[in-house]
Amino acid sequence: MANPNVASGLKPVKNVSGAPQSGAARVYSVPSSDGTAIFIGDAVKLVGTGQTINGVTFADVAQAATGDVMVGVVVGVLPDTRDSLTYRAASTQRLLLVVDDPDALFEIQEDSVGGSLAANDLGQNASLIVASGSTVTGLSGTMLDSSTHATTNTLDLKIVAFVNRPDNDIGTNAKWHVRINRHAYANQIAGV
Repeated sequence: MANPNVASGLKPVKNVSGAPQSGAARVYSVPSSDGTAIFIGDAVKLVGTGQTINGVTFADVAQAATGDVMVGVVVGVLPDTRDSLTYRAASTQRLLLVVDDPDALFEIQEDSVGGSLAANDLGQNASLIVASGSTVTGLSGTMLDSSTHATTNTLDLKIVAFVNRPDNDIGTNAKWHVRINRHAYANQIAGV
């Protein structure tokens, strides 16, 4: 059966230890001066500034690009009105819920351009492909760049496991469990 092509960014699934994902997330801010929309499942990076909102200070983040040191993955956007969007629209100040645990594992779809990953690619590293998200679903379009898998320690993601379930086969558009390799709260390591 062919894998569905449904890129939706990075989805937290569990911890490196095998424990279930706890759902814990930290609140970060995105200032209105940031002109890039941010979607659920997008990787984000610290930008070195912060916002104080109602007496509480939050670190600012921006959408991470390939090669950036990431702080985590967006799992929610806090509403600012009853009719708020499910994503952070460009040039709007919003608060984001971010899974920033360096031991979190995420599910991601590979792009399969230039070939698909194989079972023997487990343990290697790969880059992200940052793509526009959906303004309808609010979900990211980010995928794993399958053509970049290597042992290079500066690549974005560590390929940890294949997602074993009936709707996923190794090949085009396969889903994988990955860990952020270039994390702001942990050291990056070479792939195997």
